[in-house]
Amino acid sequence: MKIKADYANAPQWKSMTIKSRLPEEMKCLDELAHNMWWAWNYEARNLFKSLDEKLYEEVGHNPVLLLERLSYDRKMALVKDKVVMKNINKVYTDFRTYMDVEPDKKRPSVAYFSMEYGLNQVLKIYSGGLGMLAGDYLKEASDSNVDMCAVGFLYRYGYFTQSLSMDGQQIAKYEAQNFSSLPIERQLDENGNPVVVDVPYLNYLVHAYIWRVNVGRIKLYLLDTDNEMNSEFDRPITHSLYGGDWENRLKQEILLGIGGILTLKKLGITKQIYHCNEGHAALCNLQRLCDYIDGGLSFNQAMELVRASSLYTVHTPVPAGHDYFDEPLFGKYMGGYPARLGITWDEFIGMGRQNPEDHNERFCMSIFACNTCQEVNGVSKLHGWVSQKMFASIWNGYYPEENHVGYVTNGVHFPTWTATEWRKLYDKYFAPNFMKDQSNEEIWHAIYDVSDEEIWKTRMALKEKLIKHIREKFTESWLKNQGDPSKVVSIMERINPNALMIGFCRRFATYKRAHLLFTDLDRLSKIVNDPEHPVLFFFSGKAHPADGAGQGLIKKIFEISQRPEFLGKIIFLEDYDMQLARRLVSGVDIWMNTPTRPLEASGTSGEKAEMNGVVNLSVLDGWWVEGYRENAGWALPQKRTYQNQEYQDQLDAATIYSLLENDIIPMYYKKNKKGYSENWIKVVKNSIATIAPHYTMKRQLDDYYTKFYTKEAKRFEKLAAKDYQLAKEIALWKETVAERWDGIHVVSKQTGLLEKGGETGVKYKMQYVIDEQGLDDAVGLELVTLKNEQSGDEREIFSIHPFEVVAHDGNNYTFEAVIEPDEAGAFRTCVRMYPKNKNLPHRQDFCYVKWLE
Repeated sequence: MKIKADYANAPQWKSMTIKSRLPEEMKCLDELAHNMWWAWNYEARNLFKSLDEKLYEEVGHNPVLLLERLSYDRKMALVKDKVVMKNINKVYTDFRTYMDVEPDKKRPSVAYFSMEYGLNQVLKIYSGGLGMLAGDYLKEASDSNVDMCAVGFLYRYGYFTQSLSMDGQQIAKYEAQNFSSLPIERQLDENGNPVVVDVPYLNYLVHAYIWRVNVGRIKLYLLDTDNEMNSEFDRPITHSLYGGDWENRLKQEILLGIGGILTLKKLGITKQIYHCNEGHAALCNLQRLCDYIDGGLSFNQAMELVRASSLYTVHTPVPAGHDYFDEPLFGKYMGGYPARLGITWDEFIGMGRQNPEDHNERFCMSIFACNTCQEVNGVSKLHGWVSQKMFASIWNGYYPEENHVGYVTNGVHFPTWTATEWRKLYDKYFAPNFMKDQSNEEIWHAIYDVSDEEIWKTRMALKEKLIKHIREKFTESWLKNQGDPSKVVSIMERINPNALMIGFCRRFATYKRAHLLFTDLDRLSKIVNDPEHPVLFFFSGKAHPADGAGQGLIKKIFEISQRPEFLGKIIFLEDYDMQLARRLVSGVDIWMNTPTRPLEASGTSGEKAEMNGVVNLSVLDGWWVEGYRENAGWALPQKRTYQNQEYQDQLDAATIYSLLENDIIPMYYKKNKKGYSENWIKVVKNSIATIAPHYTMKRQLDDYYTKFYTKEAKRFEKLAAKDYQLAKEIALWKETVAERWDGIHVVSKQTGLLEKGGETGVKYKMQYVIDEQGLDDAVGLELVTLKNEQSGDEREIFSIHPFEVVAHDGNNYTFEAVIEPDEAGAFRTCVRMYPKNKNLPHRQDFCYVKWLE
């Protein structure tokens, strides 16, 4: 027999995980590392950094990975270090003291749903402002000790990391996250097995693991479909944030909304309020409807309960920014739900249409959210008004300013975004109760007691910190991607900490107008190349991989930055993430924002800058409309001068150049003998004292409770009492009114004022007799007056005058109003009839309107 030269079977590899063991004395660090509390507590971050500073930087400030990679010998050496162990025990004691406080039961409990959460750059489940807002919200909910949980996705690849090619083209790279090295924990059942939630799709189930992020005292549950139980078509549902086609987007929104509610049910969690952060999670209300109906209620009864306990926050100021699904695609996955709800398919899909009767209209998640949530809000005062107009057609019969859409202006989480240097300064000078009373402007006025020298020293320390970060993070990648080493060295050498530094960092969408500064390159060159008054511009931000125009802007800015006159004066920093954002919002001198009015819903990066003594230069749009104070920043006018956008861009660019040349740069460089500008420090102090206190996340959270959560929870409690008695009564009343509405008619009327007109200072009586068809005082009347010179979208309500019931005979109710005109002119008037019931939260809750002749 001939012996074979080689003979081996294929190895059957098995996955094996070796965990890094911590000495008993250090085991508390594992608990600390798996709670995101460290992300906004600099003492905890400094503790982890002290274990091995070089390794801490290598692992990207990830404490879980740090503990995993620390050698056992190093751990044993740390145990013997009394200073280190004392610090470990102190930080852990502070953590346990924080964690062991019972939730505030006086405030309603909340379940929060969002597609993304920006908690820290270590956990890549965010892309931009929406995620930053959601992450900050959970942190403040923890600090404020409210009863809240949240639902989202654990993305295998998250959002992309960004680099630039040698010609400035954005390169998007999706890097898989290693879940075992993240500050997350798999949710286990009582037997120690992974909890799996089964979510219905078509005629099959998608299976999702549940991971838990401990955000201080708050639990964030993340769904993960990338497992062997699912087909190759469903595993990618949670691969990428905003990735894939429209079918994958629908799958994601089914998982977030329906799967999110099923997750909470599986975990035995019920809350009083269900808050949809954007329309992506709107289908949570569909599952809640099904649950109530499965429990024996009718569709209309269930709707009363779901609406009363739901809030929808819209972040998008234009209809095109919302998610729409074609009927065939929507029907493919959702076709079985009408039977469960006890309604027709047309009635179901109509809940997601502005005009339910239009069969060509696509299903919109945001409209579905408006129709299933009692309350809706925008994210700034201006955006609230924009949203009122955007959604107005859902509630026909009422003008935009009358509908119930409200607003809560976004804020930012103070401990996360305020640099350690400022935190220490505020701790030193502000009242001891500051953290519990952050919105109290009087406390912030203590900044005026801080010496100018200390303010300047703090600002300079943070500018140096930014430059150090840029040199450490970008030198290697620039040498690799930009080709010419001498050019890279030149850029690094030209980053001057004494220069006036201006930051423009945000998502690169065209409406953000990143190009505005480059309208007149000759003028810009003179600004940045003044040897006596150097100016540096930092740009950073990502464009969506499908947004060619946004990527084109990045390429254009990069190309300009490489020109000799702008080299080292205009710098693009790639891969904008939370770590780079923290350095920039605290390290530059001016934060610039130039959106096309009124397309900035809120914006929060400028609010972060405020906490760090960085002054805003912005268009009066979003939050800056409310935030701007004279002598505390600079503002471009809110109103447009030109309808032609190109002309408006040129005017705004010229305004920015002029502000820089005549106001900002001269003020910054008017330095005294001590090396700083006293006038500049005054602006910084005014900015901190009068603006920053109004844009904390604590103020935002308190606003949500005051404006929405508390009143909704009280109403829901009334509706749900005694086996949902009031909910059933309201549903029956609405059904009865709806059946008889068309039969309600005018029996007689006296409306001489409307036909003949009148004079100011004279009282006129108007009277209607209405046959209410046995509804028993179920309708109201009011005279609506518009200014006649207004038309189309410019219509403005001049006055609304209610009628009173003065008598009734059987089904006939007599309504009277006394009108005394106090202003002459031409007006348009009409009498509006509407259903009335003291148990309705607002008119749009039952939006039946009849205009009377």
